[in-house]
Amino acid sequence: MIRFKNLFQIKHFGLFIICMLLIGISVSITVPYLSLYGTGVIGMSTGTFGIFMAISSLTGVIANTMIANYSDTGMDRKWIILAAMYSSACGYASYVVFDSFLGLLLSVSFFNGLGAAAMPQMFAYAHESATESQIDDKTFVKSTLRSLFSLGFLIGPLIGTMLLAAFSYNGLFLGTTAIFILLSTLVYFFLPKRKMAISSKPNIRKQTLFSQETKKLLIPFIAFILLFAVVAVNSLNTPLLIIHELNGSHADVGLMVGLSAGLEIPIMLTFGALSKKISNHNIVMMSCVIGIFYFTALGIAMASWQIIVAQILQATFVAVVLGNGLSYFSDFLPNSPGVAATVYANASTLGRLSGNLMGGFGAELAGFRYVNWLCVSVLVISFIVLLVKPSKIMEEVKEH
Repeated sequence: MIRFKNLFQIKHFGLFIICMLLIGISVSITVPYLSLYGTGVIGMSTGTFGIFMAISSLTGVIANTMIANYSDTGMDRKWIILAAMYSSACGYASYVVFDSFLGLLLSVSFFNGLGAAAMPQMFAYAHESATESQIDDKTFVKSTLRSLFSLGFLIGPLIGTMLLAAFSYNGLFLGTTAIFILLSTLVYFFLPKRKMAISSKPNIRKQTLFSQETKKLLIPFIAFILLFAVVAVNSLNTPLLIIHELNGSHADVGLMVGLSAGLEIPIMLTFGALSKKISNHNIVMMSCVIGIFYFTALGIAMASWQIIVAQILQATFVAVVLGNGLSYFSDFLPNSPGVAATVYANASTLGRLSGNLMGGFGAELAGFRYVNWLCVSVLVISFIVLLVKPSKIMEEVKEH
């Protein structure tokens, strides 16, 4: 409890809590229904909808990359966050304005692409606020904020169901738009301006996404793309495995999803607290091993209850990737929190895109059960890739 109380010594931490929770709620209101809207209302095929989501996600990577190169070198983070949240509001409002594939593709890709910067820049702002408040427990700070985003995903779908029942899809998208406008208002009135933090070591140069120091993080970046890919495969494939291979029910799927989401939050906070005793690198390596055990269990499961029991492994694996992953990159780039958060966010986006493709085509070619063995192979590769000692990279970074 003392560590939680210490977090409120960070300036504006209460606002960060509200914002992260609301971002989680706003995104999760629409996520479960986007595919239904795209295919059922707009008339996209499933393949076309996949292209739509891929393009809109990749524009987020491009926008994040461009913004990150300036966010740590003088731009005011408040206005970056504010612009990103307004862009997200416009992106979700686009679903109400446009009823054609091309109109939605252009509008959503542009506005939600710019809106993707909100999360990494919010984390970067919190990182710098913790530094300013002389709080060195930054992994716990970020894990706490990330857990609130996950908590939003427990609340949002329920709100989305009620909005859809009462106001149809327009109510769903306008509800999300309203939350982002509320977020923008909170940021405008209560979050002070923040330019790059002034380092006590003036000789330390800020890194950009294309600096030599950041390029040395290519190996961990690839590893996290692979980790996020198997997270996406699990979300896509496991419900289908329960229904089509194990003759489970939709209630089993709901129990599995709810149990995993509920367990992730306390586990995320636990590993965030442990990071002061165990390095984030070692925690991530442990999560790879746990993930291998989980997907092995899925590969040999004979009944849906076995998969439900295995969610403790799944929740642990996901909690580390989501909760400690950002701090993993911040350890390498402590003076460039915006770049570190963007590297992590881009790995998440590219990994989820790869995972959706891998899960979809893998299930088609090999079947739902055997995709899990592919995930085991990917996790083994990730573990091997991460064996490259981060200390060697960090020493090279510090030399610059």
